[in-house]
Amino acid sequence: MAKQDYYQTLGLQKNASEEEIKKAYRRLAMKFHPDRNPDSKDAEEKFKEAKEAYEVLSDAQKRAAYDQFGHAGVDPSIGGQGGAGFGGGAAGFDVGDIFESIFGGSRQGGGGGQSNVYRGSDLLYELTLNLEEAVKGTEVKVRIPTKSTCHTCNGTGAKAGTKPSRCTRCGGSGYMRVRRGFFEMQQTCPSCNGTGTVIADPCNTCHGAKRIDEHRTLSVKVPAGVDDGNRIRLTGEGEAGLNGGPHGDLYVQIHTRPHPIFTRDGNDLHCEVPISITTASLGGELEAPTLDGRVLLKIPAETQTGKVFRIRGKGVKAVHSSLVGDLYCRVIVETPVKLTSKQKDLLREFENSLKGNNTEHAPHESSWGDKVKKFFESLKS
Repeated sequence: MAKQDYYQTLGLQKNASEEEIKKAYRRLAMKFHPDRNPDSKDAEEKFKEAKEAYEVLSDAQKRAAYDQFGHAGVDPSIGGQGGAGFGGGAAGFDVGDIFESIFGGSRQGGGGGQSNVYRGSDLLYELTLNLEEAVKGTEVKVRIPTKSTCHTCNGTGAKAGTKPSRCTRCGGSGYMRVRRGFFEMQQTCPSCNGTGTVIADPCNTCHGAKRIDEHRTLSVKVPAGVDDGNRIRLTGEGEAGLNGGPHGDLYVQIHTRPHPIFTRDGNDLHCEVPISITTASLGGELEAPTLDGRVLLKIPAETQTGKVFRIRGKGVKAVHSSLVGDLYCRVIVETPVKLTSKQKDLLREFENSLKGNNTEHAPHESSWGDKVKKFFESLKS
């Protein structure tokens, strides 16, 4: 498939300035960077196309060849001015700048030269609550393992009285450019591992790592109404950054334990309420549980098992709303067990008194029996 015009790829006119080319590439690279779109092949392809276009148009010699001969002028297989490399930045602009602008890092002066500033990693803590705690809100103490700036060297990684020196191999940039024919690749400096500095005399506490492992205890305020799967973000409570970079964030993932009475569906609560045959037949009143106490539930006569009663406003208040859900009580007619001989005789007597009037006293049983009878008759025909 024919390549798209490089100017069209970056959304530019052919008379675009170097600054316009740089801004257009930065915008597209941030939008389609693979770290922002981990599962998108289309975004990955667009990122590569934008990078290829930038590396040609940002180089004055390659741009001149492209303007005159098109893609053939910069195609290494044709022997033009040299193809666009895919391993690193070009013309004084580094793809690492894009990566760092996405994740909070930046390059700035430090030590004896340059050092790369990196934002600390985000942390995830799994917090399990009772239903009552999730519904009403609570405040809990959590203890998290994290990486903190070394207090001995204040994050320099060097022993007291010394400081890191600029890496002479990469000049403090943290990376090196390597040419392979027409291609120019960028790789992490093996001497400083991309930090831009070398520590000759490491700190005795962190051994040059600049951070130490430790546990921190934090207070987490859980708002009323949180549900299973919700996350609470604590800004700046993640791992410490490197070389003065900002801390990451802490995300608290909420889980709720199963409740012995209630189940939750969004802002509504559900429960099952067992009732006796007598109450179901004659009606009556009983106390139903709610998270705020008990309420009186009126059971009308001739209530069937599975009947659901709605109690308004006894559910859960939404986190970001004044709306409150409802409580749904599903009654279950309970069959008596461990009957005495006398009780069994009374039940048989009661059953005999109903015979001949099934349509009146047991309409569901009667209609069901008619359906079954018709079903078997259809099988014979």
